[in-house]
Parts: sequence; C-alpha cells; structure tokens
Amino acid sequence: MSEIAVAFGLTLFAGLATGIGSAIAFFAKRTNFRFLSISTGFSAGVMLYVSFVEILFKGSEALTEVYGDHWGAWINVGAFFGGIILIGLIDAFIPQAENPHEVRSERTVAPLHNSDAPSVLPKEYHDHKLMRMGLFTALAIGIHNFPEGLATFLAALHDPSVGIVIAVAIALHNIPEGISVSVPIFYATGDRKKAFFYSFLSGLAEPIGALIAYGGIVLFTGGSGGAVSQEVMGVLFAGVAGIMVYISLDELIPTSNAYGKGHDSMIGLVGGMAVMALSLLMMR
Repeated sequence: MSEIAVAFGLTLFAGLATGIGSAIAFFAKRTNFRFLSISTGFSAGVMLYVSFVEILFKGSEALTEVYGDHWGAWINVGAFFGGIILIGLIDAFIPQAENPHEVRSERTVAPLHNSDAPSVLPKEYHDHKLMRMGLFTALAIGIHNFPEGLATFLAALHDPSVGIVIAVAIALHNIPEGISVSVPIFYATGDRKKAFFYSFLSGLAEPIGALIAYGGIVLFTGGSGGAVSQEVMGVLFAGVAGIMVYISLDELIPTSNAYGKGHDSMIGLVGGMAVMALSLLMMR
C-alpha cells in the first residue's frame, strides 16, 4: 500500500504542474522561453534514456522469463510499438488548433501576465462558441495526460527512485503545457480564474487516470491478492516505454526547438540524459 501511495503522490505532483505553468503565465512579468526550451529538452532526454536503457529492458526481462528469449523479445517489441500507436491515436483525436503542445507566441501569452490588463474582460468579449472550444481544449488535455499518468505511476511503482526522476521530467513537460492551455481558455472565457482552474483541473487527469487504469489492470489481470502477473507487467513496461518515446520525439523536442535558440534544446536533452544516467548508476 505504501508503494502505491508513493507512486500516486509522484503522479499527482507531475500532473498538477500544469497549474504551475498556468500560474507562471498569469503572475510572471515575462515568460522565460529559454527556460521552457531547456526544461522541455531536459524532459525529453530523461524520458528517452530511461525508456531505452531501463524500462524497455525491464519489460524484456520479465517477458523473456515467462515466454523464453524468442517470443519474449517479439512480445516486448510489439508492446513497445503498441504504446506508440496508442498515444498516436490519442494525439490524432486532438485537433491541431487545440493541441496543447502547439507553441504560443510571446505576443499571445503577454495579455495573461500583463499587470495593467483587467482580471476579467468585458462581458461583450465573451462568446459561447469560444467557451465550448475552451472546455473542449481542457478535456483534450485531460485525455492526452491519461497515458502520461500511467507511465509515471507504473515507473514509480516499480522503482520509486526512477519514478522521482520521471515525475520531475513529466512535471517540467507539463509546465509549458499549462501555459499554452491557459491562452485559449483565457481568450475563450475572458476570465483568468476560469483559465487557471481548467488548466489546473486538466492536470488531475494524470493521477486519476493512472489509478483507474491500474485498478482495471489489477481487476482483470491480477492474481491472488491483487498482484499483477509478470507477463502483464512486462507488456505494460514496454508499452510505457513506447508512450514516453513518442511524447519525447513528437512533442517535447519540437516544442523545445520552437521555444529556444541555438543549442538550448540539445543542452537540455543531453543534460536530461546525463541526470538519468547518473541516477541509474547511483542506484546500482
């Protein structure tokens, strides 16, 4: 039970970082886009390194022990690409205009943290169509964060020390996401509090989704005492590795490049890999 509590706590921390991003958008005098570039690059480095070096390996180890070297390796690779397909399908159902990973320009973000701007825009500014779009955006974020929450939860459940690093990486990833979510919702509702609330609420999808998914896994595949079988955990680990690789390559690295200048993305990427590598070495 304590392991589940720790895993849930780390997932909650990672998910609620969208609220931190939203707060930065509202209260910072100026958005530090170079920090966002390096931090998202760092997150990509952590996820890529831990996916290929640790999580995919753990999946292979569990599956080959049950199914043998030949079929265990095939199932591991299949589950890895299955994770990529899953997150890819989720991405496909999020319209590009409302995608939280679309980079918002400094000009569009500026009204959020402009101290001279009113906290609530005039009533005539509001539009029901824009309101529906804002709510849909928040829902889309929640759906998109579901597999991220499962990835964080399972990694933390397997090894809390690895889970801490992944939770920090997901949290850094969610900070710019929270900023970008606040922009369309603010323009949709004209209300800063609503924009903050919905961007904060979207982050709750990670811990809630993780618990629902894990509960379903235990319910349908758990053995005596609710323990998840080794072959199921192996498939889940390989799938999580695929999810994190997709997030890194499709979202984090392009976002990092868009926010940064020069070699900011590469600095963050290599830094994230180095921190993850040192963490794994120190845990041996």
